[in-house]
Amino acid sequence: MEITRRTALAGAAAAAVTAAMTSTARAAQWVEELGYPDPRMRVLDSSVSLRVFNSRVEQLATGFWWTEGPVWFGDGRYLLFSDIPKNKIMKWDEATGEISTFRDNANNTNGHARDRQGRLLSCEHLTRRVTRTEYDGRITVLADTYDGKPLNSPNDLAVHPDGSIYFTDPTPGINGWYEGERATAELPTNVYRIDGTTGALTLVADEIRPNGICFSPDYKILYVTDSTLMPRGITAFDVADDGTVSNRRAFIQSQTGGADGIKCDANGNVWCGWSGTDNETGPRCFSPAGVPVLQIDLPERAANICFGGPRRNRLFMAGSQSLYSVFVNVQGAELL
Repeated sequence: MEITRRTALAGAAAAAVTAAMTSTARAAQWVEELGYPDPRMRVLDSSVSLRVFNSRVEQLATGFWWTEGPVWFGDGRYLLFSDIPKNKIMKWDEATGEISTFRDNANNTNGHARDRQGRLLSCEHLTRRVTRTEYDGRITVLADTYDGKPLNSPNDLAVHPDGSIYFTDPTPGINGWYEGERATAELPTNVYRIDGTTGALTLVADEIRPNGICFSPDYKILYVTDSTLMPRGITAFDVADDGTVSNRRAFIQSQTGGADGIKCDANGNVWCGWSGTDNETGPRCFSPAGVPVLQIDLPERAANICFGGPRRNRLFMAGSQSLYSVFVNVQGAELL
């Protein structure tokens, strides 16, 4: 009887462990696919020319708490990305494959980009500001207030050829103590622009809960992830020569998933971190017409992505607790 009872308890415990398995555990059990093409690369619309070819999805590193904001430094052959809860900016070295800490006590940094001079731009949750890292390592504050009130928690940013910086300002960094510090929002969740010449901060778009942000390859369209929509989606704006936007419209909407960080490739396709059902947990690509083209299946949510590598054809994916990459047959949009 006692043996039977122990067996039953052991079986129940095993079932409980299996049921409680998190994305962290699934990421730790990553198995490399040996065949080509990688079955994790799923074509959703074969009528759009985005061919899946002989490349495989790689897990470059794991064991993080929440990765975000990947940015490629081709001149140094490395990738920087945030681990927001651990309060670190991490570095992945292309030559060695090694992971190291680029910056500790990083103010719960989220999104990153590079300015026209190649300097690191960062969105900081804890200090509620956008900063620039100078060549000598000094930190310059570019924006921390609007209309005399503190920003919420800058999330992601994109740089225009005129040097201006567009960034999103939702509230995740002040909603609790995991990605920043709890505080009361004093501003709506807006999209802002930092003038590339004067540094003046202006409002670009309101009545939106923005997240990821990027430009089309010709910089005539601004894409912003909009988490207020139900269904959720990505909103598009036309960009005027003076930096203002107009013709607000839905680029994509979804009842089953939602976008996070976004980037365009050189052909105008929009790539985004995506999460939804179990079969929609990984980056997704949309054609310029908003047609879902490609899904990359990961065992955990993908928050943000960027293009890198010597030919800008390596897609880096910041998963929940892991960093992934895959070579694709398009290049990331090039700075004009």
